[in-house]
Amino acid sequence: MGDEQLILLCPGQGAQKVGMGQAWVEASAAARAVMDEADALLGDRLGRSLSTLCFEGPEEDLNRTNISQPAIYACSVACLAALREQGMAGQVAAVAGLSLGEYTALHIAGVFDFATGLELVATRGRLMQEAAEACESSMVAIMGDDEAAEGLCSEVPKGDEVLVAANFNAPGQVVLSGATAACQRAAAVAGDRGLRGTPLAVAGAFHSPYMQSAADGMRDALALLTLSPPTIDAWSNVTAALHEADSIAQRLIEQVTHPVRWAQQCAAMAAKYHGAWHELAPAGVLRGLMRRIDRDVKVTSHDTP
Repeated sequence: MGDEQLILLCPGQGAQKVGMGQAWVEASAAARAVMDEADALLGDRLGRSLSTLCFEGPEEDLNRTNISQPAIYACSVACLAALREQGMAGQVAAVAGLSLGEYTALHIAGVFDFATGLELVATRGRLMQEAAEACESSMVAIMGDDEAAEGLCSEVPKGDEVLVAANFNAPGQVVLSGATAACQRAAAVAGDRGLRGTPLAVAGAFHSPYMQSAADGMRDALALLTLSPPTIDAWSNVTAALHEADSIAQRLIEQVTHPVRWAQQCAAMAAKYHGAWHELAPAGVLRGLMRRIDRDVKVTSHDTP
């Protein structure tokens, strides 16, 4: 990993899988220390220890929003601790994370310590799970033309249903979020528009107005904290631009109900940085998206040592 500029990508919800982080913990004392700290901080709040849920599942528990968010955060931080312990050379120039992963990125950038970040993502996961359970909502991935996908948001909903573009993951891959019935109709009519619709197995309509109660809860949680200015470039999902120190909390509140502009964010980063790109565990999703965003950017995934 030569002594060069490093760009780190941090995975978001959906990347979780049973067994994640276990190989890193077995290979590295530094990774083990991170997971031990996470277990101590969360205790039995999630029903079992966080490391047990990561390593053993079961999958239906790990997929719950209130569990997957702290689990992915801890796993990613443990992975980076192991890479540093094993001699990852180079200066980290920039960090970015997909949705939940933005918290991992901000921790790496020195905005808050590991424990503070873990409490924030545990709170975020709980609030988003509660908001999802409060209404009939879902998400659907639309493959094809981005403009046509966004057009479904005005065409498909009925009555007071909401349907919005929630994730711009890569060119030709937009995730819509909203009322379950609207998502089902969007999937059904996608084929008639030359698109492909795939319903997603998620708890609810993330990054949509249906998450407003979760955004309000995050406003309360963040109001109790003093965030430090980033020590390296940290990127915002909401603006697809660099975070500014005085608006990080506001961007994190907005992120719960606003679209994640990952494709635009990564395209801007690819134009700015010319170094070695690395994806932290649980890895694979972001490397795949980057292949669609900019084929010239090669991402090394660190799912296992």
